[in-house]
Amino acid sequence: MLSTGTASGKSLAYQLPALTSIEQCRGPRGQRGATVLYVAPTKALAQDQLTSLLGLGVDLRAGTYDGDSPLDQRDWVRDHADYVLTNPDMLHRSILPGHHRWAAFLRTLRYVVVDECHHYRGVFGAHVSHVLRRLRRVCALYGAEPTFVLASATVAEPEVAGARLTGLEMLPVIGDGAPRGEVALALWE
Repeated sequence: MLSTGTASGKSLAYQLPALTSIEQCRGPRGQRGATVLYVAPTKALAQDQLTSLLGLGVDLRAGTYDGDSPLDQRDWVRDHADYVLTNPDMLHRSILPGHHRWAAFLRTLRYVVVDECHHYRGVFGAHVSHVLRRLRRVCALYGAEPTFVLASATVAEPEVAGARLTGLEMLPVIGDGAPRGEVALALWE
């Protein structure tokens, strides 16, 4: 559970191990090996993350799988992408019900990244929690036990929030070494 300030490098903290795993597990002819599922609360955030990933200049087959994706793109993402960016609704309504079509992806799933996890509270949080636990069961069906990485700049008690959301014990990463300017506090009456 990454719980550090805004612009502290959380994205790189989960992208680097995920991309390393993808690169190391590729087949001899570049076949898909390890896979990564990125879950964001909004399509815009997933698009921003995709742009960031592609900007790293690494050999990566990545794509978004959301309500705005055309059917041919969805098929390509399911069949070829190493790194799939989606949202809880598409995970719940499309990926998990059709898990047999996603078997090759799910069988090699190494990381599940849940970004901006502080959004998942209340009734919606309970729903996302059930979806993530269902994802874990489906992955187990295909012999995968992915590492869940959750990220938020504002969540309180990160290990508790992460455990509630995933049903897994969380290791909180709260050390923030990002440079910050000096802060001055002034009160004026």
